[in-house]
Amino acid sequence: MLALSLGVAWLLLAPLSLWLLLKGNTAERVGAIVTLALLEGGTIVMDTVIQQHVADHSVVVHDVSPPPTPTCDERTPAPRSAEVGKALVLTWAAAARECETAEVTVRTEGRRLLIWLRAGPSPGRRKTMLTVGRDVALTLPVRVQGDTAAVTVPLPEKTGRIPVDGRTGRRIPAPAA
Repeated sequence: MLALSLGVAWLLLAPLSLWLLLKGNTAERVGAIVTLALLEGGTIVMDTVIQQHVADHSVVVHDVSPPPTPTCDERTPAPRSAEVGKALVLTWAAAARECETAEVTVRTEGRRLLIWLRAGPSPGRRKTMLTVGRDVALTLPVRVQGDTAAVTVPLPEKTGRIPVDGRTGRRIPAPAA
C-alpha cells in the first residue's frame, strides 16, 4: 500500500512541482525543490525497505530428481512377417532395449488389413483398446525371443484378410516356414 501511495504522490506532485519551478515565485520554487527531494528520498527508502523485507523471508529448497530415463526406445518398427489365423501375429527385428508394449492400429479396407505399429513405453501392461472411426488401436504386450519381437493382435470374425503395412502400403509377408 505504501508503494501505491508513493506512486500516486509522484504522479500528482511531480508535474505540479515542475510547473512551480518554471512559473512560481521564489517561495514556491523552494517548496517544489523540497517536495521533489522528499519524493526521491521516499523512493530510496522504499527500495531499501522492500529489499530488506524480501531478504527476511526464507525460501525452502527441495531437491528435484531428474526425469526418469526411459526403459526402452520408442520407435515405429517395420513388420518383418504377419501370420493370420484367429489372431494376427506380427514380428519385427527387436532392438537392444525393446519396449514391453506396442501400440497396433488396425483398419480394414476391403480385403486389406492395414496395420500401423509403434513400440513404446506404456504406463501399464494391460491390454487397452481404442476405436476411432474405422481404426482400432490396441496396446498389447510384446514377446521378445532372440532378435525377434512379436505381438499377437486379436482379429474380428473375418480372417481372410491380407495384412498390409499402413505406412508403406506394402503387403507384410507370411513367416518363413
